[in-house]
Amino acid sequence: MSETPADGTIHQHPLAYLLGLEGVALMRAFAGEHDRAFTEARLAEVRELLDRAEELGPGVDVAPLPVVDGYDDWATTYDGEDNGCFPMRDDLLAPLLDALAPGPVLDAACGTGAVSAQLVARGHEVIGIDLSEGMLSRARAAVPQARFEHGALTAMPLADGAVRHVVCSLALTHLPDLAPFFADAARVMRPGGRLIALDTRTHFLGSARYPLVKTAPDGRVGYVEGHHHGLGDYLRAAVPQGFVVRECLEGRHGERTVDPAHEAGRLTPGPPDIWELHPWAREATDAAKAGQAGVVCWVFELRPEV
Repeated sequence: MSETPADGTIHQHPLAYLLGLEGVALMRAFAGEHDRAFTEARLAEVRELLDRAEELGPGVDVAPLPVVDGYDDWATTYDGEDNGCFPMRDDLLAPLLDALAPGPVLDAACGTGAVSAQLVARGHEVIGIDLSEGMLSRARAAVPQARFEHGALTAMPLADGAVRHVVCSLALTHLPDLAPFFADAARVMRPGGRLIALDTRTHFLGSARYPLVKTAPDGRVGYVEGHHHGLGDYLRAAVPQGFVVRECLEGRHGERTVDPAHEAGRLTPGPPDIWELHPWAREATDAAKAGQAGVVCWVFELRPEV
């Protein structure tokens, strides 16, 4: 079996992505979710895509980028993007943040400060940490009431028991191993506090990897590594550190993923932009993603010391 090269380079082909979506849609039809007409339409579309392969362009080798480089550049557009994860995040988090007991809260991997702002609005003292200075500068400008510091998810710059609660949103995918995060979260938390961990599920259905193509500040184009963590991965990392599960929630995709206003058109040169590709297989994309979990949200409580 061939594997990813040692340098981490991956090969992304636009036609392969579209045929993959068609395959998922056809599998769901085979299981009974769609009818004969849908199946025949998908098979016809597969043949059409194969005939139009030259319009889609060739595959591209994409090298890895450090997470910090990708997010430093992304910081300039992050809040303005039409990111389907944001409404799911906000809908799930709102009642959970409302229920947090008073006390200082760590916003771990705070990004531009969107969650920090929600915590401040609820009267919490907030400390935000992130590895990206680009993200931190945006957070400091957006939420001056909070304190923001440079820090990693696995080595938080806080004293033991410094906060009552920890919130971590849309970041754990970048950790290959969740255990160090839960260990350090338990260290900085006080017993009885809540850890809310919300993260994305992969766009690449069936894959354990979740590469996000980004541009570094110096112009290099590459992918930021992401990992699809199964539900058991969270439990195996959290429970040994003294966490108990209070809730596990999911935000799911609706029936439509592709904006009807987006038409299939000329693709941007370079690594394939999956959002540009979706209109080329609109019905297959919608069918492949409908009802799939887009985000998962865990609520853990740090067990009081006995």
